[in-house]
Amino acid sequence: MLPNIAFALATATASSLSFAVKYFAPSLRFNFNNRIARFLRPCFCMKYTVLIFLLLANTSLFAQADPPPVNKKAQEAYDKAMLQLRDGLVKDAIPLLGKAIEYDPNFVDAYLSMAGVYGELKNYQKCIDYYELARKKDSAYVKYYDVPYSMNLEALGRFDDALAVINEYLSIPNLNETNRRSGLYRKQCYEFAVDYAKKHPNAATTFTPVNMGDSINSKGSEYYPTFTIDDSTFVFTRRGDGAREDFMESKLQPGGGYSKAKLIDGYINVEPLKGAINISQDGEWLIFAGDFPGKGDGDYDLFISYNTPDGWSEPANMGYSINTEYWESAPSLSPDKNTLYFSSNRPGGYGGKDLYVSHRKPNGTWTPAENMGPTINTKGNDEAPFIHADGQTLYYTSDGLPGYGGSDIYVTRKTGDTWSTPENLGYPINTIENEGSLFVSSDGVTAYYSSDRADTRGKLDLYKFQLQPETRPARTLYVQGYVTDAATGKYIPCAVELTEDSTQKAVTKLQTDETGFYFMTLPVGKDYTFTVNRKGYLFYSDVFKLREKAADSTYVKNIKLQPIAVNTTVALKNIQFDLKSFELKPVSLTELDKLLQLLTDNPTVHVEISGHTDNIGSDADNMKLSANRAKAVADYLISKGIGADRLTWKGYGASKPIADNATEEGRAKNRRTEFTVTGM
Repeated sequence: MLPNIAFALATATASSLSFAVKYFAPSLRFNFNNRIARFLRPCFCMKYTVLIFLLLANTSLFAQADPPPVNKKAQEAYDKAMLQLRDGLVKDAIPLLGKAIEYDPNFVDAYLSMAGVYGELKNYQKCIDYYELARKKDSAYVKYYDVPYSMNLEALGRFDDALAVINEYLSIPNLNETNRRSGLYRKQCYEFAVDYAKKHPNAATTFTPVNMGDSINSKGSEYYPTFTIDDSTFVFTRRGDGAREDFMESKLQPGGGYSKAKLIDGYINVEPLKGAINISQDGEWLIFAGDFPGKGDGDYDLFISYNTPDGWSEPANMGYSINTEYWESAPSLSPDKNTLYFSSNRPGGYGGKDLYVSHRKPNGTWTPAENMGPTINTKGNDEAPFIHADGQTLYYTSDGLPGYGGSDIYVTRKTGDTWSTPENLGYPINTIENEGSLFVSSDGVTAYYSSDRADTRGKLDLYKFQLQPETRPARTLYVQGYVTDAATGKYIPCAVELTEDSTQKAVTKLQTDETGFYFMTLPVGKDYTFTVNRKGYLFYSDVFKLREKAADSTYVKNIKLQPIAVNTTVALKNIQFDLKSFELKPVSLTELDKLLQLLTDNPTVHVEISGHTDNIGSDADNMKLSANRAKAVADYLISKGIGADRLTWKGYGASKPIADNATEEGRAKNRRTEFTVTGM
C-alpha cells in the first residue's frame, strides 16, 4: 500500500493534495515513515483538510497493538477508493468505502476515511457519525483523530462538544509540541465560540444563505460581490481558465432577480491578471486590483476605470499615493467617493496584510495612504474591507483576532475619527473555513458573500442572506441631482456639503462632476442642512428633515444657483430661534457660516438681513421680534469680521408672508430669515 500512497502524494495537484493526505492518512497507521512526514509538513498551512493531520508528524502516535487482519475484499475496495480520492473524485469514493465497511465492519481506517470524505463534502453530520462509529471500534487509536473530529463538531455549532473532545485530545500523554500547539489553537477557537454563543443565544436562528442561481454562478468560482446603491447593477469577479480572472456584470430585472451575468464591456477585461473589484455607489467608477506588465509598480496595484458613453474607459493606475512595489488589493470606495480603503502587504504594518485608507483631495488627487492602526490591524492578515453606504460601518476579514479559526469577518463602526473595537460576526456566518469578502446592501439587512456550500454550482458561489440586527449598519437613503446656473441653465461644477444638525458636523462634502451631477448617501434617523457653494453665485441652502423618513428612499434635488446680483434674495432655511426668542440656536451656525463665507469671498457685496414672522401675536410684537432676530444674524457676522458698513438689518413682522397663515405648515414657512444683495 505504501508505494501507492507515496505516488498519490507525489503526483497530487494543489486541490487533490489535501484529499490524498486526508484520506490516505489512516493507512499510514502501521507504515508511516519520516520521508512522507517531511513531504506533508509544507502542506500544514492548509486550513481544514491538511492541518488536521499534524498528528502524523509523530510516528509514536501510531505505536498501537496490531489490529485484526483486514478482510481481503474490504482492503481491495478501500484501495480502489484511495485511487478515486487520489484523482479528486471524492463522491466516487463513497460507495467503495461503503463496500469496505460492509465486507469488514471492524475496518477502522475505512470509517475514518469515510468521515474525511463527508467532511470534504461539508456534510458535517455524516462526517461526525463516521468518526463516532470509528471511536466505538477502536477508541484508543481514533482519539488521535480528535482534532478533525472536533472541527466537524464545531462546523455544526456543537461548540461545547468540540471543546470537550479537544480537551480529551490534549490529555494524551507525550503529544509532541507541534500537535499540542494545534490542539491548543483549536481549544482557543472553541472557547471563543462557546463564549460567543452564550452572549448571542439567537445569533444563528435566521441564517439561511440562498444561492444566487445559474444566472450568476457557474462551474468556476465567483467572488467579490459589489452593487450600486440602488442594487440595479451587480458586479463581481469570476475565475476563468488558469490564472485568468474576469469582471462580470448583471442587471436587476423588473420582476426581481438578476440577468444572466456577462463580461463587462470596454477595456477593463483585456488584461488577464485581475482580482478584487468595487463599483462606486453611483455606478460611475470601477476600482480593482490588477497585475499589468509595464503599468504598475510591482505585484498587484489598484486601477480605476470610468463609465463613459462609449463604455468603461481604459484602466488607469491610481498612482504612488496608493500603490507601491508591494501587493495592493481589495478596494472599497466610500459612498461619496472621497475615501478609499484597501489591503496591502507593504512594509511598516502590524502584520502580513494590513488595511490602509486614502482620501481624495478637492483637485481629484489622493492623499498618501495611511495604515488604519492597531485597533483594526493585527499581527495576522487583515483583508477585504467593505465600507457600507452609511459611510460609518466597515466590515473586513482577519485571521489575527479571536475567532472560529482561520479568517473570520468582523465589523467596526466609526464615531468621529475613531473606529470601534472590531466585533466578530459570529457563527454560522463565520465558521471553521476561511471566510471571504462581504457586501451589505444599502438596506443594511441583505448581505452577499462567496462560499462553497453544499449546493454550489462548482467551486465558490455567490450567496445572499440576512444579517442579524446587532451586526447591521445604519439604514440609508440617497440624494442625487444636478446643479445649474439659474440664469443660463448650464451645468455648474461646485461643492456640495451636508451637515448633521444635531452635531453641526459635516457628514459629506463632495465636488460635483463636470455635468454638475452629485450623489450622496445618508444614514436615516437624522436631520441635515444641505448647502451648495460656488464663487460668483449666491449659496444655496435647504433643510432635509429625514429623522422620520423611511430608509431606501430616493430624493432628487436639482439645484439652480443664482449669480450674485443686486436685489437677489435668498431664504436661509435653517436659522432657528426658540419661541418669542431672538437668541440663535446652535443649529443655525451651519448656514450662517455659509453666508459668512459668501461675504468673505466677495468683499464688495453688501446685504440686508431681513426677519419675518407669522401672524400670531400683535403686529408690534412681531415687528420687534423680527427686527431683533435680523440683528442677531448681523451681530454674528460682525463678530466674525464682516464690516458693519456692509450690513443692514430690518424686521418685517408678518407683513410679507410667502404662505397661508391659516395652517401650521404655512406659518412655519413665514417664520424665516432672508438676505438680499443691496450692493456690489
